[in-house]
Amino acid sequence: MNALIVTSLEQGLIFAILAMGVFLTYKILDIADLSVEGTFPLGAFIFAKFISTGLNPIISTLVAFCFGALAGLLTSTLFTKLRIKPLLAGILTMTILYSANLKVNGKANIPLFSYSSIFDYTSVLKLGSSIAILITIVLFMKIVLDLFLKTEAGYLLIATGDNESLVRSLGENSSKYKVIGLMMANGLVALSGALMAQYQGFADITMGSSIIVTALASIIIGDTIRKNSDGIKGTTRAILGAIIYRIIGGIAIDLGLEPSDLKAVSAIIVIVFISYNNFAVDLFGLKNGKGRKRYAENKKSIEEF
Repeated sequence: MNALIVTSLEQGLIFAILAMGVFLTYKILDIADLSVEGTFPLGAFIFAKFISTGLNPIISTLVAFCFGALAGLLTSTLFTKLRIKPLLAGILTMTILYSANLKVNGKANIPLFSYSSIFDYTSVLKLGSSIAILITIVLFMKIVLDLFLKTEAGYLLIATGDNESLVRSLGENSSKYKVIGLMMANGLVALSGALMAQYQGFADITMGSSIIVTALASIIIGDTIRKNSDGIKGTTRAILGAIIYRIIGGIAIDLGLEPSDLKAVSAIIVIVFISYNNFAVDLFGLKNGKGRKRYAENKKSIEEF
């Protein structure tokens, strides 16, 4: 059981980066970006391509982030320049990336066991385990993202998702911030895919299948955690949600479910937590003044970002 928890924690930290990326589009920009299902394996395949040429694994991982950002640029161009609906733009990008991913290395599955990975630097970086490296990466990306959201560009990015007309009234181009948000989001998703490829030792074309459900489950679970607390940032909730989500999946496997059942488990997790949020009114007991006050506090928390 301890090994299962450790594995779930490691995978949860990898998916935490994915969740932070989708947090930018789903929670801040209010865009349903399905291109992540192509961007996630793109990160893995780009890493595999460059590590096989002898490039340093850290640089290969950063290159994967950059290619993911370019995929986000493609999606944003489709709906800001060509006026294609965001949902369809994401699907089109995902479809394009499926073929592109196969072209990168010429096959659907790339073994990486014989190549070095970022997890080989545990002794060099004086970090004791893979978990320590993953925590370092996740915290670094969280801090960078939080700092960005506090800048003028970050506030305008948030405002674009909340009230696009307001941003335009300020003389700013709201489309520019959609491009920035989608590039950052897909860059993080590709980074998560590159880390997952290194963690599991291979890159596979099916890695992105239903990955959006994993991201949304992480975000929804994170939103449920102490929703009446304004002190927990959205990025923190996304990280905690991803870890909890993977631990729930690990427990499900430990109870005897097959790995193939995890997709159904993921969907059920999303349904359960969304249902909890929707029926939270009854759970908070609105029949009394205290319940109404608590509901108002939670409603305010839910509406943040």
